[in-house]
Amino acid sequence: MTTHFECAPNVNHKSRRWHPPPAIRFSLLLHAAGIVTLFIHPASWPWIIGVLLSNHLILSSAVLWPTGQLLGPNLMRLPQAAVERGEVVLTFDDGPDPEVTPRVLDLLDQYQVRASFFCIGAKAAAYPNLLKEILRRGHSVENHSYHHSPYFPFYGITRLRREVQNAQTTIAGITGRAPVFFRAPAGFRSPFLDFVLARCGLHYVSWTRRGFDGVRCDPALVLRRLTRGLAAGDVLLLHDNAPARADEPAVLTVLPALLQQLAAQGLKAVSLPAALDKE
Repeated sequence: MTTHFECAPNVNHKSRRWHPPPAIRFSLLLHAAGIVTLFIHPASWPWIIGVLLSNHLILSSAVLWPTGQLLGPNLMRLPQAAVERGEVVLTFDDGPDPEVTPRVLDLLDQYQVRASFFCIGAKAAAYPNLLKEILRRGHSVENHSYHHSPYFPFYGITRLRREVQNAQTTIAGITGRAPVFFRAPAGFRSPFLDFVLARCGLHYVSWTRRGFDGVRCDPALVLRRLTRGLAAGDVLLLHDNAPARADEPAVLTVLPALLQQLAAQGLKAVSLPAALDKE
């Protein structure tokens, strides 16, 4: 892959070397083999097309597998050092929200814990003071794309770069700190995303368990999903945005009970940079 670009040139953030993940490496080899076979045996084209279509079907399945590793490194659990320290990470997606985020921050303060907020770039631009407040209270602000489009996993490299870079530049411009981690909208990522993240020096994060509070607002069910099998090293996913309906956001009911459960199990909630020694 020969595409070149500089991610967020106004941000002092180094790119990392990109290594094609297994699914991409296999796909490239398969396409190359198909071209060679077609040149040697033109009559075999129906078989070649069938094999390549099967390959693309597998890639499409990988796109819809949020906790998979086929499309690149994917942090689902914290490293052993964090496990031994009894740490977990609470992550909040889709903010900042002027109604919900301040209340989430107050609850985190009440229990004296830290978290990581995966923020949408456009919302960060709309509520810059909220972003500064998240950081001021000791939490980290990470990259969740600029527009949070449902079509994000289908973007090509240029549009992916724009979504990631614009969010990176916006967040860094407000907080003075470039995000270190990225999570795709809904956890669905393009086969090209890992290349873009490498150029931006970002690391991909999914989750160990999530409450689906952005889909269903039954607090008891959300809490059960998050606490069943809860253990040191877990990465937990909630949302700090207002629901489309008029319901009270489930996170505001779930979070106190979840934090009490963490305390009861002797688990310490920290931010992603703290857990991975990237502060």
